[in-house]
Amino acid sequence: MRKVRNILKKTVMSIGLSAFICALGFGSITAQAETPYKTYTVDGYGSVQETQTAYLAYETITKFGDKFLSSPSDLFVTDDGEIYVADTGNSRIVVGDIEGNEIKTIGEGTLVTPKGVFVTEDKHVYVADRDAQAVFEFDSDGTLLNTYTKPTSPLYGDDLTFLPIKLVVNDAGIMYVICESNTNGIVEISPAEGGTFLGYFGTNFASTSFQTILYRAILTDEQRAKMVSNIPATPDNLGIDAKGLIYTVTRGDEEKSLKRLNIAGTNLIESTDRGPDIPAAVAAGNHDNVYVADQQGYIYEYNNEGELIYVFGGLDDGTQRVGLSTLVTAINVDTEDRIYVLDSDKCQIQVYEPTEFTSLLHEALYLYSKGRYTESKTPLEEVLKMNSMFDYANKAMGRAYFQEENYEMALKYAKLAKDYEGYSDAFWEVRNQWLKKNIVTAILLIVGLWILVKIIKLLDAKKGILNGVRAFWEKKKENRFISNLVYTKYFMKHPFDGSYGIAREGRASWSVATFMLVIFIAEYVINKYLCGFLQKTIREGRYEIFSDIGMILLAVIAITACNYLVCTINDGEATVKKIYTYLCYSLRPYIILTPVIFILSHVLTNNEQFLITMCQIVMVVWVLVLLVIAIKEVNDYTPGETFKVICLTIFTILILALLIFIVYVLWAQVFEFISALFGEVVYRIGY
Repeated sequence: MRKVRNILKKTVMSIGLSAFICALGFGSITAQAETPYKTYTVDGYGSVQETQTAYLAYETITKFGDKFLSSPSDLFVTDDGEIYVADTGNSRIVVGDIEGNEIKTIGEGTLVTPKGVFVTEDKHVYVADRDAQAVFEFDSDGTLLNTYTKPTSPLYGDDLTFLPIKLVVNDAGIMYVICESNTNGIVEISPAEGGTFLGYFGTNFASTSFQTILYRAILTDEQRAKMVSNIPATPDNLGIDAKGLIYTVTRGDEEKSLKRLNIAGTNLIESTDRGPDIPAAVAAGNHDNVYVADQQGYIYEYNNEGELIYVFGGLDDGTQRVGLSTLVTAINVDTEDRIYVLDSDKCQIQVYEPTEFTSLLHEALYLYSKGRYTESKTPLEEVLKMNSMFDYANKAMGRAYFQEENYEMALKYAKLAKDYEGYSDAFWEVRNQWLKKNIVTAILLIVGLWILVKIIKLLDAKKGILNGVRAFWEKKKENRFISNLVYTKYFMKHPFDGSYGIAREGRASWSVATFMLVIFIAEYVINKYLCGFLQKTIREGRYEIFSDIGMILLAVIAITACNYLVCTINDGEATVKKIYTYLCYSLRPYIILTPVIFILSHVLTNNEQFLITMCQIVMVVWVLVLLVIAIKEVNDYTPGETFKVICLTIFTILILALLIFIVYVLWAQVFEFISALFGEVVYRIGY
């Protein structure tokens, strides 16, 4: 994530914009200049890519009427557009609208340090007041209705203080309160009987490293007591959606920083893509999406599965440009998808509105979430007209076609989006349809081939119809190249005897070994760039064939040279020719199994990928076993000497790589110096 932040910071710093003036006496300022930030998304390869602007800075609210904010901590936007701000420094709740007009104030004379505010549909206002150690409930007119203080239940914890800082309330009136320094989780309070403690909700788990486990296992009780306690982190903020699901954000929790909790407290988001470093606030959107605000002003939008859709915004470097923040403490969304971001340091509210591109995407998300897959394709098509490479839209389009059972189109869009899971599901259905149509024909063809082979074997046994073929092959095997090429099969199946042949019977061959290496390179390149979609690990259209060939040749030369040097020092009997030969002969299992893997990659789905993995493991192990046996037998080493030589060879290769790197760096500097010197000479001659 630091890499993403650095990219965003550099981008923000590089764009020159007209600064906006934030002065006393202006209720709000409308952004007219170009946005001073860029919008990013994550493509199907997991890389951060710039995309169309998702949200424009729409309005900056610095005060409501003649009331300025002081160290505001939280805000809430109602469906009718009223904005409730926890004006912490002034010990009140200020209510206004997007135009900066004041509507009313709540809690003056009652509140001490209001840190959190939540408003229900019937306009009951709940305020989390840390220093008052209470949650206050006001009606729509600002009349105090209830005060909820520290729960008296022993389950809460007698030694724990009640310092509420954030809260949400569900339709049943149950309050979910985050308390400062309470690591047990979110405090769940029912309004019954003046406030009934229901327990702790959505408790975070303490992360434990292997090092910590090891220390605790070997240290004494006294030593363990002196260690830093491994306790779970307290959630930093929370939100609630229309379904009653609770969203929390916790800094330092890596991929689990964002959680969506059901009524049982179970997290429904496995992990989030590229979460913020310092998550400060969270808000549920109107389209099964969720927004997370980073403390430094970056805003992340995710879908309901935790997949990143957008990142935008950024940190203000002091130029006071619209759309940038310095210390974000709250975020909320209104019914028109406008985003409200509260900057505690600037004492202002930054409002963003979605662009047409984002509005179309939101419409598609909403239709899809309601099961209206066919209707969702219309806005998705418009999105893709604006940006055909927006992978998230391609992915959504593929999923929509899949729900319509149009698997061919689902396959197409899943491939465009690099949606491996969606591609696998669609391919499974396409393959099933093909099998239903062709299974009988395929079985008949296999049976026919089997019968044909049996007939040929029978006729050969009785009449010798293949005698001419055998005689031709035996004659060809007299050729030394063909003979040694056939011998590679024997070496693969009988490595001990095969190694003896290389060492003692003249089976070492430059030409055959090189031929095997050429076949290996060809198969490697073909499998890398033309394998099935689910097995492909490179970007479409990126071909580095010459680089691949160069790396393989360099590796073969390095292994051969280093192994020869080590074997020579350790009284080995192998020559360069023999080492090169057994190295290339050991590649025979790869040459045999790679075509099988290549074919499987085009016909298997994710559910059967273990077959490819198994083949790859067998192939690698087989190659290594052949190589180890060859080193031992050709050099006439003991097992201990073989292990020693292998380790020394690896070490020598690493030293050689380091030397090459140092020479490369030095040569690059010399070349740069010569170029600069030449340029200076040319300049002076011209002058």
